[in-house]
Amino acid sequence: MRGKLLPLAGLYLVQGLPYGLQSGLLPVLLRARGLSLTHVGLAKVLYAPWLFKLVWAPLVDTRGSPRAWLTLSTAALGLVCGLLAALPPAEAGQAGLPVTVAGLLLLLNLGAAVQDVALDTLAVQLLEPAELGPGNTVQVVAYKLGAVLAGGGLLAFVPTLSWSLLFLLLTATYWLAAALAWDARALQPLPPPQASEPPPHTLHLLQDLLAVPGTLWTAGFVLTYKLGEQGAGSLFPLFLLDRGVSTPELGLWNSVGAVACSIAGSSLGGALLARHRQPLPLLKSVLRFRLGGLACQTVLLFHLDTPGARLGPSTVLRGAALLSLCLQHFLGGLVTTATFTLMMSCSQLAPGALQATHYSLLATLELLGKLLLGTMAGALADGLGLHLCFSLLLALSAMPIVYLGLAPSTVA
Repeated sequence: MRGKLLPLAGLYLVQGLPYGLQSGLLPVLLRARGLSLTHVGLAKVLYAPWLFKLVWAPLVDTRGSPRAWLTLSTAALGLVCGLLAALPPAEAGQAGLPVTVAGLLLLLNLGAAVQDVALDTLAVQLLEPAELGPGNTVQVVAYKLGAVLAGGGLLAFVPTLSWSLLFLLLTATYWLAAALAWDARALQPLPPPQASEPPPHTLHLLQDLLAVPGTLWTAGFVLTYKLGEQGAGSLFPLFLLDRGVSTPELGLWNSVGAVACSIAGSSLGGALLARHRQPLPLLKSVLRFRLGGLACQTVLLFHLDTPGARLGPSTVLRGAALLSLCLQHFLGGLVTTATFTLMMSCSQLAPGALQATHYSLLATLELLGKLLLGTMAGALADGLGLHLCFSLLLALSAMPIVYLGLAPSTVA
């Protein structure tokens, strides 16, 4: 098993680099070049290819092997980074990104999204049922480490690290990863690809995907299991900021501390899954713990949301508030690992020619579910008030616990 997990860990770490680059490092580099905050924010439109993975997932299923797609997409990412190294992100006096740079960044996201489909398909095909827990732990932890490395680790070297040097470094990293994807012996013994055939019509494809046992239930679960957690995770740090917690302290706890706790939770989830192998019993227990943690956080918010309430520098309430952040990230990491194991287990029930598309469907729904409340949380808090908003988030966190009781036998 270790022979499979080590190369997968390296490739998932590389897969996390584009997200960390564009969410953490790139905004700082663009702002340092003089771009307005509006244009820096609009650069997130370049994430669009991630929402269309289902468009090319059927090609990964029916044309060539996932390992070939993975190697080519990773090498292409290196080529795009090499071209970006030759182009400055903005010239003096320029209001936005040059069209050429924006186009290359769009291609970077397209290549990363194709790489994501190919790598997930490879993992679905390679991992045995007993390996799904450790395999998904590697996926979640390595991806987060890659994102932190690109978004926070490289940020420590700014302004010493120039735009050109950054992308030359990424070029070398991607080409090494492409060589690993092609040459790693553990990634080679895949089932022979089926004869090439044109992707099925969209309507028929959707019917085939939904016909896979457990798909409808799993789709509903991954779309809703993070709603309450994402909403609270977006609002509670801002609430603490309004109540007197300093920006550096909050940044430390909500970034470094949060990532460390999330990785610890994911690692524990993998260890528990490796021992018991069944994600549903683990999810039932952890979701109850998560609900309890969010209930404590909500009670704390109600207590502090009074006129004149402040969090002093050395109060018990301050420590409890910051620890509640870390607890939610720890439990969130544990829940994520178990859920990704559930998704991969469901996709393994699909025919070989549909597995990439099936897993991409579940992964896209999982992403949409997380984005939904993350983007709407502020509007809900402004419209409903914090008390009613957090009560709603608490109810949304209870919903997946009830939904687990409806799991079909094919999933359970």
